[in-house]
Amino acid sequence: MGGTLAHNNPLDFTDKATVLVVDDSTENLALMSSLLKGTYRLKVANSGDKALVYAKLDPQPDVILLDVMMPGMSGYEVIKKLKADPATRAIPVIFLTAMASAEDERRGLEMGAADYITKPISPATMLARVRTQLENKVVADFLRDQNLFLEAQVQRRSGELSAIQDVTILAMASLAETRDSDTGNHIRRTQHYVKQLALKLSTHPRFGYFLTPETIEMLYKSAPLHDIGKVGIPDRILLKPGRFTPDEFEIMKTHTTLGRDAIAAAERQLGMEVDFLRFAKEIAYGHQEKWDGSGYPLGLAGDAIPISARLMAVADVYDALISRRVYKEGMPHEKAVAIIQEGRGSHFDPDMVDAFMDLQETFQAIAQRYGDSDDDLTAKVTQMARLQDLGAA
Repeated sequence: MGGTLAHNNPLDFTDKATVLVVDDSTENLALMSSLLKGTYRLKVANSGDKALVYAKLDPQPDVILLDVMMPGMSGYEVIKKLKADPATRAIPVIFLTAMASAEDERRGLEMGAADYITKPISPATMLARVRTQLENKVVADFLRDQNLFLEAQVQRRSGELSAIQDVTILAMASLAETRDSDTGNHIRRTQHYVKQLALKLSTHPRFGYFLTPETIEMLYKSAPLHDIGKVGIPDRILLKPGRFTPDEFEIMKTHTTLGRDAIAAAERQLGMEVDFLRFAKEIAYGHQEKWDGSGYPLGLAGDAIPISARLMAVADVYDALISRRVYKEGMPHEKAVAIIQEGRGSHFDPDMVDAFMDLQETFQAIAQRYGDSDDDLTAKVTQMARLQDLGAA
């Protein structure tokens, strides 16, 4: 709004509104000034170029009375520029012209004019129609301000909800990490691996329908929960540095089901299904499945494995191979890449491996950026020792 209309009640304006009159005729400008002065604050322009300048000067006009036939820039050209500029497009324009045909009026209104008054004018009619447009503008400005306020509130609430999602996931993931040999950086790395792999595959014919920007963001949020089920594995197995016995491995495999069930329980507490938790369930339950059907917990094969779980399978295995643990040294990047490549079509979705091969330098950069320091590993050794002591007690 031009800033001149006070509207405690949307239909009231007690301060003088600003009216810009645009006409190349000195006589017409004088006539309009005599009719409007005292009631409104006036600006006058005798050309289209000046009208465009005055329309932006403070205080901006609350309504513009615009002649059509002017030398240089016509009224049609003026209104076209006004409506194209975000700073002036909301100002109502009333054409005030001697062009009286129905076709002229149709053209003017189609170009965005709020009203069309033909000369010679009736002063009472002209004043009434100016006032109508000013009242309409007050209401329109009020509604626009309300909409902007509501949009800001929605954005704020959306930001709060997103933050709550992030905090919830990180809290749950951190809980799992306290009982695992992995460091917290494993969570960050796998998040970024999954996101980069999903972005790469978002244009692939097999995956483009699924990997929308919104889905990729949900996958990024969900990825930290892939091993949440490990909180339910006994310490004697989870913290064991050597190889598992067959019985121990069967228990370890249940972390996929435990993870899915824990997330489902959280959903039940919420009383609703949540998109990012849906993907978290898929990832937790299915990231140990293998393309050839030899994985667990269900022995799914091929496209029966959710895309989210297939993405995490590549990310998780790569990170497990290259990462130092309290019980092993990390594998060189090149050897890890070779193992992933060897698993193409057996352990992993072939197209995902191809995408990984294209992104291997990106994966390496992520691993270096979020690498585990000696302090991280020392802290993890201390943490695991304390857990083992507690378990023994």
